Amino acid sequence: MGVTLLDREAILGAKDTYSEVVQVEEWGGHVCIRAMTGAERDDFRAAIEGAETSLVGKFEAPLLALTLVDEEGKRLFTIDDVEVLRAKSATVLDRLAQIALRVNGMSDGAQEEAAKN
Repeated sequence: MGVTLLDREAILGAKDTYSEVVQVEEWGGHVCIRAMTGAERDDFRAAIEGAETSLVGKFEAPLLALTLVDEEGKRLFTIDDVEVLRAKSATVLDRLAQIALRVNGMSDGAQEEAAKN
């Protein structure tokens, strides 16, 4: 075969979550946006299922609740915090959501890039 296949331990032990630190001038600092786990992506899909996602925050806030993390990679918010996040600036929510989509391979550009590889 010529290639080494990963075993269970190698797959489960792999550090496969990417994150990106982003400056948010409006909030006076930086935030870290992390790629979701499979379970978090399921939670995100459940949170927006049936929602009118064209309304500001109905899409962005759940996405950010699941992707904004602290220095240790622990989520800053839970899915129960969506309403308080929706009260933040739509401009900031939109900008951070676009980054979160890219980090999670969910943006059009990320999907096109993956198709090339």
